Amino acid sequence: MVLHMKKQNPPLDEHISLLEVINSLPHGVAVLGQDGTIAKMNHYLEACTGYATEKVCGTSVDQVIRTNLAIHSKFFLQTASREEQIIMEGDTINANRKRVPVRLTLSPLFGETHEVKCFLLLLEDLSSQRAIQQNIHDDGKKMGIIGHSPKMQEIFELLPILTHTDTTLLITGETGTGKDFLAETIHQLSSRSKAPFIKVNCGALPEALLESELFGYVRGAFTGAHADKPGMFRLSQGGTIFLTEIGDLPVALQTKLLTVLDDKEFYPLGSSKKVKVDVRLITATHHDLRRLVQQGKFREDLYYRLNVLRTHLPPLRERGDDIKLLLEHFLHKFSQTLEKNIRGFNQDAETCLLDYHFPGNVRELSNIAEYAANICQGELIKFSHLPAYLHTAIADIPEPADSTKTTGQGNERAATISNWSHFEKKKIFDSLVNTDGNRTQTAKQLGWGRSKLWRKMKLYGLE
Repeated sequence: MVLHMKKQNPPLDEHISLLEVINSLPHGVAVLGQDGTIAKMNHYLEACTGYATEKVCGTSVDQVIRTNLAIHSKFFLQTASREEQIIMEGDTINANRKRVPVRLTLSPLFGETHEVKCFLLLLEDLSSQRAIQQNIHDDGKKMGIIGHSPKMQEIFELLPILTHTDTTLLITGETGTGKDFLAETIHQLSSRSKAPFIKVNCGALPEALLESELFGYVRGAFTGAHADKPGMFRLSQGGTIFLTEIGDLPVALQTKLLTVLDDKEFYPLGSSKKVKVDVRLITATHHDLRRLVQQGKFREDLYYRLNVLRTHLPPLRERGDDIKLLLEHFLHKFSQTLEKNIRGFNQDAETCLLDYHFPGNVRELSNIAEYAANICQGELIKFSHLPAYLHTAIADIPEPADSTKTTGQGNERAATISNWSHFEKKKIFDSLVNTDGNRTQTAKQLGWGRSKLWRKMKLYGLE
């Protein structure tokens, strides 16, 4: 990340108070000459490096701050010529010979004639921040969030932010991607974990019932209201309320929900007394809320109120080899439940599942694994143990014009695999040609991860 900064500063020797300022900062700070030599370090940086300023004054900074970042003299000359502020992250070895993750910010300071006079170097210790992130990351995995793909790593990196705040969160993603599971995980990792987590499906109830379900009612509010009902907002007091399928929320209730978000209070049905609530709201949808706003089906002000924090769960087809990890996870889970000793999938079954696009995403994959584990009577799940619709999905794959059909019931599966392999190889080859051999672009065109593309290229001899 590079930020441009150009400020006019008086010469350093006129800034006697600057030394007091840098000593007051809780980070390592050094004033460097144009060639990257040490002019002054604050007390914090002296403690980190184990050197006093007087001992290393005039020494190149890369000899004092032992880091894997390229901060040599040539680097400073290049930075001075561009007049840029540079921000980098890497590791340094402190005075106790321990590796410490750091963020280094290098800012040029300018003289009256706009030339670079010196540099200000700021070294931030990221150990605590990384530890928090790693703990959240590990806790997320312990609670069942599985994935090594880049898009899932982004989710893991966001978890510390999503769990250490009460800000409204919107989770988007296709049906079956795990929005409900992520919402509950965020609650369990938050400071509200000891209070209730309550889920309400906004598309499952008619408007009248949904309003009473959310906000409750008092006795006599309508026919059949023989006693007070608290409603889900009151029941989740101190905790989290999760409104899934928020795009299906009726417009009239959208107005009431907006009031609750703004005022933290509402009127139960039939009551003239306001009820105050302290809850965190998490919502989820597979709809494009912005499009619903344009169509007049969703309030624009509510959309912006819900969209303060947002995270998107990718579809399974964009998660590469996460499919394998999830298959192993679900198979182990259902094998234990059924008290079976199933070791895995044979080659045909695994090929079928890895090539399938899973329109139902993780939920569909879980159902397939559960079905197969129930049907399988041996140690390996075979193609015949998979749901019948997967056989049809493979059989419906377009057949290449020059393929030779194999007849006979016993060879039907082999013919299907052969035709599909021919078609898939040609598809990969054509995409590589279209992208001039760029594997990243090829994987993107095919909707795969780079690891899946590499595996397929190796399988077909295209590497």
